[in-house]
Amino acid sequence: MPLIRPSLDSDLDAITRIYGHHVLHGTGTFETTPPSVADMTARRADVLSKGLPWLVVEESGEVLGFAYGNWFKPRPAYRFSVEDSIYMAPEAAGKGLGRALLAELLAAFERAGVRRVMAVIGDSANAGSIGVHRALGFEPAGVIPSCGWKFDRWLDIVLMQKPLGAGDTTPPAHAGSPA
Repeated sequence: MPLIRPSLDSDLDAITRIYGHHVLHGTGTFETTPPSVADMTARRADVLSKGLPWLVVEESGEVLGFAYGNWFKPRPAYRFSVEDSIYMAPEAAGKGLGRALLAELLAAFERAGVRRVMAVIGDSANAGSIGVHRALGFEPAGVIPSCGWKFDRWLDIVLMQKPLGAGDTTPPAHAGSPA
């Protein structure tokens, strides 16, 4: 039975391997050189230091995917908006694990006070990512054509968004002046 849980330091080898596969073989990320375990460790530490979630899904003790979010932009006014990221091992495709992982990530964002989640999806042909976001209530926000070059071709990015909780209908808790 799959388990979705907060990531641990011991998951970083699997996280790095899964992401590296997408860097080398996919268009969901526009990175072209796989990051090292040290790079992924630093990225995870940055996300967690902001009080944001980094989750994994595992089955039979094997990490099959990970998901996290980081501030959409670094400026203080964006502090209630995040960009999500989700990557699954190739052998996990089509099992519904990505949808379950993204659903739990959205719940964790809401608990953290996030009001809007953006998906910046590499490649307008990325039907899996577009579909899982749509299934969980994300709406299209636009397409930026031909903004990335990978695998000897131009790639679009698809923007999708989803409000959480009260969205923009009320001020966020602790909305005072940013530090």
